[in-house]
Amino acid sequence: MTSTDDTLPTAVRRGLVPVLVSICTVVAVVSSVGAPLIPTVASTYGVSFTSAQWSLTIAMLTGAVTVPILGRLGDGPHRKQAVVGSLAVVALGCVLAAMPGNFAMLIVGRALQGIGLGLMPLAMAVARDHLAPARARSCVAALSVTAVAGIGLGYPLTGVIAHYWGFHACFVVAAIATSAVLLASVFIVPTSGHLKRRPLDVLGAVLLGAGLTALLLALSTGGTWGWTSWPSAICVVVLPLWARHEVRCAFPLVQLSLLRNRSVLTADVTGLLAGIGMFVLSSTVIRLVQTPEDTGYGLGRSAMVAGLVLVPFSLASVVANRLLPSASRWVPRTLVMPLGAVAFVVALVLLAVGRSELWVVFAVMGIAGLGVGLTFAAMPALIVSAVPSHETGSALGVNQVTRTVGGAVGSALSATILAAYTLPGAVYPTDDGYSATATAGIVLWIVTGLLALGLPYARRRVSKSLVDESVESAVSGGFAYDVDSRRTHSVGER
Repeated sequence: MTSTDDTLPTAVRRGLVPVLVSICTVVAVVSSVGAPLIPTVASTYGVSFTSAQWSLTIAMLTGAVTVPILGRLGDGPHRKQAVVGSLAVVALGCVLAAMPGNFAMLIVGRALQGIGLGLMPLAMAVARDHLAPARARSCVAALSVTAVAGIGLGYPLTGVIAHYWGFHACFVVAAIATSAVLLASVFIVPTSGHLKRRPLDVLGAVLLGAGLTALLLALSTGGTWGWTSWPSAICVVVLPLWARHEVRCAFPLVQLSLLRNRSVLTADVTGLLAGIGMFVLSSTVIRLVQTPEDTGYGLGRSAMVAGLVLVPFSLASVVANRLLPSASRWVPRTLVMPLGAVAFVVALVLLAVGRSELWVVFAVMGIAGLGVGLTFAAMPALIVSAVPSHETGSALGVNQVTRTVGGAVGSALSATILAAYTLPGAVYPTDDGYSATATAGIVLWIVTGLLALGLPYARRRVSKSLVDESVESAVSGGFAYDVDSRRTHSVGER
């Protein structure tokens, strides 16, 4: 039987919410550590910017694979073990990245840190299972804000620490913080032995990991190895095999069968493209800000300033999430996502024509934050309106995975475009490379807006509480998988 506030020990009852908030904050900060450090990593280890980009891409890759895996593990009797084990892996990743060894060790460490991206749904599932309804709603709302605010905190914190003590110190701080949260979780997070055990689709996880890795390698090395090299071949073979396996599997890792619903398919493609476009911009801006002025176009600022540039993006996305309920009174729900895409296009156009001033870059990131906030906040409600209630959790889960995959692809794509505009023997790309990257982002977001505008909705009434809860859950990644006779539900339906 599920425990509530009344049945929990006093120490657990008082400490559970702070520990869950701490978990999500630490994970958000750790996941954002690599973003402002790409140029510093390239110069420290003597690798190309394309290779250094993998310090961000690899975390997104492992996150895309482990989000559904941890969602499955967390929806059974081993949730606490999944939380504690994941935190231990993240802490180990921070330790490896903190050691001044070689570039390969940093990449392995960042890969392990990416596993933490799957902890958000576990934290929300714990709150919904072990807190009274009113307190659970308050906690989930706090976790939703923490997810974005933590990233906003991580960007400047990373820049400041790297500026004064070197970028390895960022991971030392992250290791200490993660270890503290890990210790608290051992004593505070309740067990979930009352839940039924569900099978884990191991083959699906292996195929997904192999296919996504091959896809990102193909994007990163296509310009030098050729677009028909072995990563491309593996990607073309493995990903369709994975999709075929998921459709036929009795307990799939990701419910791809829901893509037969045109609304879900369109929303997921929209989420994928939006994720790509978002990381194309953020990765590009980080490099632009730190590119030396003697290139003729760079802003020549430190990693600390690069971290600060990303703060308006996070803050504006939080504001957009909070404005959405009020905006829905004046703007039809069907137009929110297209308007978000338009805002992002405006930001990219501004970057393409006026990136020579730092204040312009700050404005670009603020406008883009509003755009992505509106887009991702409105998307879950549209999905909920298109699927039966018992399929809500899985539909939102698929959408979260596509958005995470989009982030990984966008990170690799921006590096590939800039590498194509880097002359032989040169360290930095030409100014045209940034124009080309901005243009690619504009195209991606125009397509995203058109898809959102034509998103076919199922004509059925949906309770406001279900929509609000699903939006709240999905914006922060708070979904869980529970397959019973091939049915799923959201964590709020327990």
